[in-house]
Amino acid sequence: MTGTTVAQPAAPPAAGVRHPGALRAGRWLLDQSLNVFSGLVIVYLLAPIAVIIWFSFNDTHSRFNFVWQGFTLKHWKDPFGVPGLLDALKVSIEIAALSTVIATALGTMMALALVRYQFRARGATNFFIFLPLATPEIVLGASLLSLFLSLGVNTGFNTILIAHVMFNISFVVVTVRSRLIGFDRSLEEAAQDLGANSIQTFVRVTLPLIAPGVLAAALLAFALSIDDFVITNFNSGSTVTYPLFIWGAARVSIPPQVNIVATMMFVVTLIAAVLTVLQQLRAEKIASVRPEQEAV
Repeated sequence: MTGTTVAQPAAPPAAGVRHPGALRAGRWLLDQSLNVFSGLVIVYLLAPIAVIIWFSFNDTHSRFNFVWQGFTLKHWKDPFGVPGLLDALKVSIEIAALSTVIATALGTMMALALVRYQFRARGATNFFIFLPLATPEIVLGASLLSLFLSLGVNTGFNTILIAHVMFNISFVVVTVRSRLIGFDRSLEEAAQDLGANSIQTFVRVTLPLIAPGVLAAALLAFALSIDDFVITNFNSGSTVTYPLFIWGAARVSIPPQVNIVATMMFVVTLIAAVLTVLQQLRAEKIASVRPEQEAV
């Protein structure tokens, strides 16, 4: 009897096991649904900004810029034509710039200390760093006002600056700390082996490598400072910032110049964000380049 091989029929797929084609189709539908959902979220977030930009060209003839009445460029010819608008914007920019510089410098040093050193009050410091992030702004504003009044400090430009530095430090520490966690300490050790002291190592090695994180923290601090209303309202005194000016003007009128200034600020912020992303991509590309190992 000769040995012959009889082809056996393929076993049917087990119950509950999907065909590979169905798995690929399901994965494709999931990916597309995520893309559609992400696009809808972006549209939802950008829709109010688009309305603000669009109504800066509104040819309104009333005190409130709420109803579209026609396209015009006349308001862009004099974007600061509303009395007090330019002064309020200058105050906001000054406070935001000063608070950003101070908070970024202090926050970066604090992030370095928290990541690299062990000290007795490290846990308590971490707690107090995250406390302003979890505290409502109205509580922070009222508490700072009580502190200033108890110390006999007149509220105004200086108290606003102190308040903005206080809540900006927490955001700077969190942002820079996330950058430092994955930092390669061997680069600093190599610089010190080549004769660099601590200051030279920080300026020439550490700071350039963490610069994208520091820049991102500074931009975040600037945006939070120039946009803050609640804490500023408690501690402003007679000083008027841009958000306070808009709040006061909204009770009697909303001129198109408010939309124009908001559009300018959005464009500047967008350009800064794009430059930051490009700088981060460049830093990541440089960090990914490694010299080829010599053949042994």
